[in-house]
Amino acid sequence: MQDLKDKIILITGGSRGIGRAIAIQFAKAGSLVIINYNSNEKAANETLNEVIRLGRKGEIYQTSVANNNEVKEMFKYLRKKYKKIDVLVNNAGVNRDNLAAMMTNDQWNQVIDTNLNGLFYCCRGVLKMMIGKKSGSIINLTSLSGLAGKAGQTNYSASKGGIIGYTKALAKEVGRYGIRVNAIAPGLIDTDMIRDIPEEILKHHEENIPIGRLGKPEEVANVALFLASDLSSYITGHVLNVSGGEYT
Repeated sequence: MQDLKDKIILITGGSRGIGRAIAIQFAKAGSLVIINYNSNEKAANETLNEVIRLGRKGEIYQTSVANNNEVKEMFKYLRKKYKKIDVLVNNAGVNRDNLAAMMTNDQWNQVIDTNLNGLFYCCRGVLKMMIGKKSGSIINLTSLSGLAGKAGQTNYSASKGGIIGYTKALAKEVGRYGIRVNAIAPGLIDTDMIRDIPEEILKHHEENIPIGRLGKPEEVANVALFLASDLSSYITGHVLNVSGGEYT
C-alpha cells in the first residue's frame, strides 16, 4: 500500500459509505484523518473509532458543507490546529430525485447547494492552505450521472457534471503551485445510497455492468488513495471512471 504516513487528510461526508471506506484506507496508509460529517455523529464516531483501532490519529468535525459560514469556521479551526491539509476529498453529497417537470425549487437547491456549492466552498478554503506550501491533492467525487446524465436526476446530474468542469478548470489554475485536482466517477456502489432502489430495477442495472456486480466502497477508496499519492504525481484534471465497465 502506498505510504501516506503523517499526511493530513480531510474527507467531507466521511462518516458512512464511500467516505468511511476512504477514511479507513487512508488510515491504513498512515494518514491523520479528519472526518467531516453533517448530522450522523454516531456514524462519524464509529468511523473514527476504526481509524484509532488501526493505530492512527483523527477527529470528527460537524459542518454542513452547504453552509459557507460553517465551512469558513471549519478551515479557520483546521489552519490553527494543523497548519496544513495535504489532501482534501470532497465526498459529501445528497440526492433528491424527481422528474424535471415535477421538481421543486427545494429539491434543486438542496442538491446544488451541497454537491456543487459545498465543494466550491471547501476547495476555496483548502487552496488558501495548499498554495502557501506549494503542494496538495484535491479529489472530487462526481458520478456517472455527471458523465452521461440520468433521467429523474437532472439536479444531481447537473451538480455532478458541474464538478467535472470545476475539476478540470481548477487543475489548470493551480497546477503551477504543485496542487493536483482530480475526480472519481463511481458507478453503482453498494452503499446506503442505493437502498431505496427497487430490487428489480437494481437487478436490471447489475445485468448491464460488464463485471456483473455492484462496486464496493473500498474499490473507490483505493482509487482515492492512488490519486492522493505520488503514484499519480503526473495526473491532474482527470476524471477516473470506477463503474465496472458500465460507462466507457
